[in-house]
Amino acid sequence: MSVTGGSNVNPHLSASKARIKDVFTPARRFRVPKQVRAMGVMPYFRELTRNEGPTCVIEGRDCVMMGSNNYLGLTTDLRVREAAIKALREEGPSLTGSRLLNGTTTGHIALERKIAALHGREDALVFTTGYQANIGILTALGAEGACVVVDWQSHASIQDGARTSKARVDRFQHNDAEDLGRVLAKAAERGEPALVMVDGLYSMEGDIAPLPWISEQCKRHGARLVVDDAHALGVLGPSGRGTEEHFGMHGAADLLCGTFSKSLASIGGWVAGEADVIDWMRFFGRPMVFSASLPPASVAAASAALDIMLAEPWRVARVNENAEYWRRSLGSLGFDTGASASPIVPIIIGDDLKAIMMGKQLLDAGVYVNPVVHPAVPRDMAMLRTSVMASHQRSHLDQALDVVEKVARKLRVI
Repeated sequence: MSVTGGSNVNPHLSASKARIKDVFTPARRFRVPKQVRAMGVMPYFRELTRNEGPTCVIEGRDCVMMGSNNYLGLTTDLRVREAAIKALREEGPSLTGSRLLNGTTTGHIALERKIAALHGREDALVFTTGYQANIGILTALGAEGACVVVDWQSHASIQDGARTSKARVDRFQHNDAEDLGRVLAKAAERGEPALVMVDGLYSMEGDIAPLPWISEQCKRHGARLVVDDAHALGVLGPSGRGTEEHFGMHGAADLLCGTFSKSLASIGGWVAGEADVIDWMRFFGRPMVFSASLPPASVAAASAALDIMLAEPWRVARVNENAEYWRRSLGSLGFDTGASASPIVPIIIGDDLKAIMMGKQLLDAGVYVNPVVHPAVPRDMAMLRTSVMASHQRSHLDQALDVVEKVARKLRVI
């Protein structure tokens, strides 16, 4: 079963082969959402009534939240909320313009300085979303005659940014430094300057990029390296600074980027690096020029959350302690959690429909998780993506484990 079309067929490709005469035709042929809704098992676009951090109310059900990227538990922190409220009252809900024009405030500049200092870089730049940050990096740096090289499992924003750039796009096998070296050697043979971009922490399986090996290959072949720490910030490293801190390799990446929408309880994207390169992106990163600026309340929330992360390192320790307990407990029950080494812990089911059915039965029993099916994951690798928070108590995790075990045994998953 696939959420992109019957029998895992891409509806756009099918429509193209049929020589459609109306651009609405693929949409009208896309029957899967209607079929899944009719079965009562639609796993997506669930209505979140109330977010209480480790627990939530979804469509009237009280649930343990095991499907959020709120790793440090800061979305419900009153200090973060008060900072956002203060900014909203003083500056309003929108700046009604791009960063290039009227959308750069004192708050934006202050937050950029914090991000640069956090990572020991000369400068930083704040975008309206993390997705836009990656599009901005790659449209600014992916010039004609260059080569952008990405991991096959990199986030969609990296893949889309690479395609949007004017550069050649090559991919290497997931976390395979030897394959990366092969791709970079070919780029060098063609005389193309290369830009390698990877996730520091992968969002589906929770595995970490092998930064030492990737960095070595980039240096060997003269390539620039960008590490997207969207999921790593607040999670990896003793103070939560991300992938470089995790490996003790400060400065290994030429550019670091990420988002405020995970650990930092807000929305928005960022990139940090050499001042001249950041300034280039100010003028040639297309989302910076052509998108409305990040609203003041979001800027204030992200800034407050960053301060709390640094002042309360116990949160970073706690989320990883909870992750270890959750992962170990699932393993002892017989679940396959893949290569997870982080608070992102997949429960690999295999069959798409079984994963969707299990997600629905877990929700009915009071545990929210994220069913993930093809093409978001390879065929026969459907999973329930679970994630833990610093604000989860052991009682929350034990309650969820009990429900997961009962539903899995009922469905003969274990």
